[in-house]
Amino acid sequence: MQRKQSEPFLSRYLHTKGRAKGLPIAGNFELTARCNFDCPMCYVHLKQEDVEARGRELTTEQWIGLAREARDAGMVFVLLTGGEPFVRKDFFEIYGAMKKMGLLVSINSNGSMLTGEIRQKLIEDPPFRVNVSLYGGCPETYRSMCGQDAFNRVVENIRCLKEAGIDVRINLSITGYNRQDMEKIWQISQELGVHVKAASYMFPSIRVNDEQFGQGDRLCPEDAAACAVRWDRLRFAPEEFAARARAMQALTAAESSDCPTELESGVRCRAGSTSFWMTWDGRMLPCGMMTWPVTRPLDVSFGEAWKQLRQKTAEIKSAPGCVNCPKKDVCSVCAASRVAETGSFEQVPEYICRYTDALIEKTWAAYQESEDEYHDH
Repeated sequence: MQRKQSEPFLSRYLHTKGRAKGLPIAGNFELTARCNFDCPMCYVHLKQEDVEARGRELTTEQWIGLAREARDAGMVFVLLTGGEPFVRKDFFEIYGAMKKMGLLVSINSNGSMLTGEIRQKLIEDPPFRVNVSLYGGCPETYRSMCGQDAFNRVVENIRCLKEAGIDVRINLSITGYNRQDMEKIWQISQELGVHVKAASYMFPSIRVNDEQFGQGDRLCPEDAAACAVRWDRLRFAPEEFAARARAMQALTAAESSDCPTELESGVRCRAGSTSFWMTWDGRMLPCGMMTWPVTRPLDVSFGEAWKQLRQKTAEIKSAPGCVNCPKKDVCSVCAASRVAETGSFEQVPEYICRYTDALIEKTWAAYQESEDEYHDH
């Protein structure tokens, strides 16, 4: 049985100290918007001609320079992501420079290019972690979702990295293209001994669809919630799932307050507080799912851009309806999802409300079903 992965104490400690001191402890460096896959729900992927029309990827020297400035400002952890970061021919020049700076470097990848020389270089100079997206449990699903026949290659690459002693995690985006493979993917993760971080909520891709808020190739809220419950039943032992169901009921038992509530801070996570996101074309965002607030460290300096970003992020307020909602301790809504769904940080996103209602209802129904089965036996 796979257990929930808890964050290492060092990371929690550094982020706590960083929040108090205003330090950028963790950075996400989106090296490119290009990818050799073409997944329909991607929030960043652009074809080459679109990349050229929208801007210019930062150079090797610019990425290394930003990393050095961020390190000097307090950054300890850096995630190299994309697109697919390995499509950049200078990936290992950037990676190696950051490793020499003493940074803890992780990598997001679709896993298809982790062969040959690329794999050998990672084995010789291991990253802090490699997060591989596993998009399906069979070749047919990969062809349907990614446009590539890469399933067997990706699974084998995960296996090889794991056997080489590299910390590998699987990221799973659950969509209408691959939900039928959830149990297969779970079984693969168990055979490989690799933790899976799964999500059935897909953000609207406002960064690439010209801010069409609430739009995206994804499941309806009720189907997405049903997939989340299916996944929970796989990853939790029966007694853990039962405790989760009872806790949801307890958390949502209170009545909504009619008292007016002042808008509270809309960003409760680390985005814009101790972490930041650098886009492929040089914009600094609190989170990769947002388009605002934005600063430009190449136009000023990293330190000044980080200061501006923290100030602007602190001004974001939450939606009154979310603050007063009795289901807020179950709901996964955040500032990024509110703005991606509605175009405003202060509006209640209907999609997520429906998702949360369905999650509570379907979790409780699954719990009761399991209790009935237990008593029948």
